[in-house]
Order: sequence, then structure tokens, then C-alpha cells
Amino acid sequence: MRLSILLAEQIGVLFLVALAGFLLVKYELLKEDDSKVISWLVAYVLSPCVIIQSFQIDFTADKLKGLGLAVAAAMAAQLLFAAGGRALAKPLHLTPIERASVIYSNCGNLIVPLVSFVLGEEWVFYTCAYMMVSTVLTWTHMQSLLSRGKGSGGLKNIILNPNIIAILIGLILFFSGIRVPAALESSIDGFGGAIGPVSMLVVGMLIGNMDLKWVFTRKRLYLISMFRLVVFPVVTAVLFAFVVRMGVHADTGYILLVSLLAASAPVAVMVTQITQLYDGDARYASVINVMSVIFCIITMPLVVLLYESLC
Repeated sequence: MRLSILLAEQIGVLFLVALAGFLLVKYELLKEDDSKVISWLVAYVLSPCVIIQSFQIDFTADKLKGLGLAVAAAMAAQLLFAAGGRALAKPLHLTPIERASVIYSNCGNLIVPLVSFVLGEEWVFYTCAYMMVSTVLTWTHMQSLLSRGKGSGGLKNIILNPNIIAILIGLILFFSGIRVPAALESSIDGFGGAIGPVSMLVVGMLIGNMDLKWVFTRKRLYLISMFRLVVFPVVTAVLFAFVVRMGVHADTGYILLVSLLAASAPVAVMVTQITQLYDGDARYASVINVMSVIFCIITMPLVVLLYESLC
């Protein structure tokens, strides 16, 4: 129960940052268009810094085994959500934005600060597993889904993406035991620590000129949020609890909890940001995101509570 309460508190803090972004645009202190520059900053600077920083730990066989388990859990969860999103696409007439919103979670921007605060810094390492899997899919599948044929595409462009490069650098640093210089590490850590608040600020800015009454009367938004935050996360929690009972690793419970937090997080901010980068309906994407953030204050703690009870 304590874990669930801590989660709700931290999610509430990030929601307040989104509210600040909303008010800044609402009262014309900033313009909605200013958010696009910040989106580029998040996608190509802050996100790579978070990835590299998460690998700055000592290599051990136990850590490697735990990382392997976390990667397998992340792949299983993403496969479940992707299959679910594809199955729902035709019967529910999901748009690319809605489908991406169902599949992809805010596994980096939100989960890193949550895991750090709730479980401790030592568990942030395992968030990189879900981030690795999600990052590769974000700049391949999600980008293809949202770019409407405008994406650069191709293996070369995927490999040269700053986030993919950050993963490769992080893995090299982890396996080699090399640590970046203290000054550089402080800079990377500083940039990475800003990703949660800055990302939520963008979301708030994008709805600054919207009619909130219209937002909360859209029944379709509730449907998308239900699958993103309740249906698929509950299935994931049941599957993960079953694996925990198998005892494949001493820390299986916490490792899979980290993956479950990532899987049950609200809609990925990158859905809004990539939509914005390709001049899509970023407002609609941000509305879905905000709705999911509001509801996840309740749903994430309940999903974790279910997982704990099953374990």
C-alpha cells in the first residue's frame, strides 16, 4: 500500500508541471508553438542523456542476468501491447495516434524519476531495459505509424538516431566498466534529470489553448485510456506475477515491478512529440496524454497493488 501511495504522489507532481505549461500558454506568457523546440530538445538531447546515465553502474554477472530478465519482460510487454493495439485497430477504428497511444508508454520520462524515488537509485538501471526496447520501437514502428510516409526511414537513419546511439554507448560503457569523466557525468545527469518535468511541460503547453470542457466530454479518450492503463497492464501484472513465482532470479519481484511500472505508465510523450515533428494533430495526441496522466494517478497504484497481492 505504501508503494502505491508514493506512486500516486510522484505522478501528481508531474501532473502539476503539465498544469504549469497549460497556464503559461493560457495566460500568453509562452506560445503553443514554443513547445516544438522543447520537443526537439527532449527527443534528441534529454532522452539520450537518460539512457547513457542509466548504464553508469558497475558490471556484475548478477546485474547482467537481471538486465536480461528485464529485457525479456520488456519485449513480452511490448509484444502484448502491440498485438492488442493491432487487434483493436479495425473494430475500434483506431487512428495512428490512438493506436500508438495504446501501445507506447511514458517509460523513460515518467518511470525513471518514479523508480528512483519509490524503489531507490539502484533500481533505475533496470528501467534502461524497457527504455532500450521502447526506444528501438519508437524510432522504427512508432515513427512509421505517425509520420504518414514522411519519415526518413531506412536502417541508416535508425542507427544514426541519437537515442539508438546512446543505447550503444551505454552498453559499451557498462560492459567495459568505463566511467565518463566527472564533469561530463554531472552534465549528463543534469540534462537527464530534467526530462520528466520538461516533457510534461510540453504536454501542458499543447493544450493551453484548448477547451477543457470539450476534452473531458470526449468518450473516445476514456476508451483509449482504459486499454492503455487498465486492460493491458492488468494482463501484464498477472503474467509477471506468474514469472515471479518461478523464482528465476533473486530480485525477480522488483525487476519485473520496474517493467510493470513502465508498461502501466500513461501514454508516451513521444507520441505527441513525434506527431508534432511531422506536423500531425499534436493537440489530439497531447489531449490523450493528459487524460492518461490524470487517470494513471489512480490506475498505476492499483495495478501495482494487484501485482503485489498476486506475488
